[in-house]
Amino acid sequence: MIEAEHILDGRWATAGEVVNNEHVGQRFDDWRTSLAELLSSGSLSELEQECLQPFLQVLSNMRPYLTQCYDRQNFSRTNNETERETRRLKTRYRRISGRKNWNSYLLRYVRCVAFYQWWEHESERPHQLEQHLRQVTPEQWRRVRKQTTGAQSEQLKRFRFRRKRATYLASLETRWEIATQSAILP
Repeated sequence: MIEAEHILDGRWATAGEVVNNEHVGQRFDDWRTSLAELLSSGSLSELEQECLQPFLQVLSNMRPYLTQCYDRQNFSRTNNETERETRRLKTRYRRISGRKNWNSYLLRYVRCVAFYQWWEHESERPHQLEQHLRQVTPEQWRRVRKQTTGAQSEQLKRFRFRRKRATYLASLETRWEIATQSAILP
């Protein structure tokens, strides 16, 4: 539905008009209501009704998450913008590393790559980071490092399971056999 993309991308706003979560959410809700009225009016064919009903259900379920990004400046509003940003990140990585495939890099550093790209665009941010890091305690650092390591490990497990399922499952079975044999006590 092109209308949904038009509402969510915020380009309908006139110069000087504030585009925020509340305003976009209201426009989106009005549009959803008009679709629901169209569905209940009986003017649609049976096939159109069968397609529109699940679409409205998905929109209702996803509604709280669709209008959360408008209070942030320079945040991607559409899937196309997100894909372009991802493409820029991939291109930059390939230039830096010389590699054509960035999957291993993505698996390891996905939580940091986009943040770093954003961070380096303003000259004052490194100073702000330094000031912030002076306030971080060793316990906080360890906790964040543990969370990041856990997230990376989880992503790597998913990748291995999806791409090399037989090898991954065989390695798990081998590890299980070794663990059960060493756990036997007299």
